[in-house]
This record gives sequence, C-alpha cells and structure tokens, in this order.
Amino acid sequence: MELFITFVHTLALTVKDVFPVLALLMFFQFVVLRKPIPDWKRVVAGFVFVLLGLALFLNGLETALFPIGKVMAKQLSTPEFVFGLKTAPADAPWHAYAWVYIFGALIGFATTVAEPALIAVCYKASEVSRGSLSQWGLRLAVAVGVAIGIGIGTFRIVTGTPLYIYIIAGYVVVVIQTVFAPREIIALAYDSGGVTTSTVTVPLVAALGLGLSETIPGRNPALDGFGLIAFASVFPIMTVMGYAQLAHWLELRSLKAKREE
Repeated sequence: MELFITFVHTLALTVKDVFPVLALLMFFQFVVLRKPIPDWKRVVAGFVFVLLGLALFLNGLETALFPIGKVMAKQLSTPEFVFGLKTAPADAPWHAYAWVYIFGALIGFATTVAEPALIAVCYKASEVSRGSLSQWGLRLAVAVGVAIGIGIGTFRIVTGTPLYIYIIAGYVVVVIQTVFAPREIIALAYDSGGVTTSTVTVPLVAALGLGLSETIPGRNPALDGFGLIAFASVFPIMTVMGYAQLAHWLELRSLKAKREE
C-alpha cells in the first residue's frame, strides 16, 4: 500500500512536470501550424505510456537503484571490511580500498553497456556508416571509458585530491586526441561522452559517490560525493577516439601489407 501511495504521488509530480511540454506541443500544433494531430488516439496512448513509464522509473530509482548503490559503496569502504577494525587508521593507504575501485569500474562498465541512449547512438552510427562502425565495438569502447573514469573518480574520493586536476588533465588529452583522430569519429566521440550520463548510469554512479564519501573518514558528501558523472563523460571521449585511431592504424597497416605482397 505504501508503494502504491508513493507511485500515485510520483505520477502526480510527473504529470505536473510533463504538462508544460504537452502544452507547448499543443500550442504549436493548433495555433502556429493550425493542423489537427494525425492519429491522435495513438498520440494520447503514447503520452499515457510516457507518464506511467517515467513514474515507474522514478519510483524504481528511489526504491532500488539509489539505496543499493549507497549500501554497496558503504559496505565496501567500511573499516571492518577494509582494515578489519572498528575505525579506519588516520594514515590509511589508498591501495587498501582496491575493492572500491574495482566495484566502481565494473558498475560503470555494466551500466554503460545497458544504457538505452548509448544503444540508440551506436545503432544509428552503424546504420549511417553502413556497418563500417561496429555497434558492439563502439559500446565496448564507451563502456571501457566509463569504467576507467569511475575507477579514477573513486580513487579521487578516497584520496581527497581536487576534482579540477583530473578534469583539466582529461580535457587536455581529449583536445590532443581531437587533432590526430579521424574526422569521421570526432563528433561521435563527443556525443558518446554525453549519452553515458543517462537513465541507467547516473543513478547508480551518483549513489556510489555519495555512499563512498559518507563512509571515508574526512570526506564531505556535498564536496566529494559528486563529480563521478564528469569522469563518466570525459573518459569515453578518449576511448572512442582511441578506438577509432587504433582501427585506422590497423587498416593502414593491412593495406600496406597487401601492397608489399
């Protein structure tokens, strides 16, 4: 019963949030374009599905994804698990939290592979390139980038080093790669960094950062708990351009070998 009441409340908030979008569409359709909505019954059914889906998704985040992400992060970083002590030592080494880095990297990889927005982008990229760009190759390249980014991001939380150092260094590498990467892949690589911060990845990654910063001694959730999403945006750009550069190099090497034969 409590879940049902929560769902109804979330549905009401979702209707309130979606109403301005619906009003804008109706205004342009009837006032600006002055045309009826084609197949309006199907459109209405679609909006109903959108509202129900958003409400169920938001309920799922609050009920499952956020709690399990925070709980896992706290359990992996508690002094009992890491050091076998009730309190963490003041000079705890960074490598003692190795399981946290591994968990963060694996969570980043798994959620990115399942990310609907990334699947859509990779499908369109493969379609436009007539199959020359592999859907799975792109998805794995992006997922590896997110895994590396989240792993480094959890290391930053554990060590307490400033966020801007990593972000500046990351974008310096991205700019250098942009100069040498094949032109066909640059725009797609930058888009790949954006689609990782979507419906599946963000909730778990955000919960991981908050849970970790609440458990590590001396960390402030408001200051250290956020920032992992930035890592999940920067590093996929690097790995996608690196994937394209490697594929381009292998292609040139293959052509050179054929000419020599």
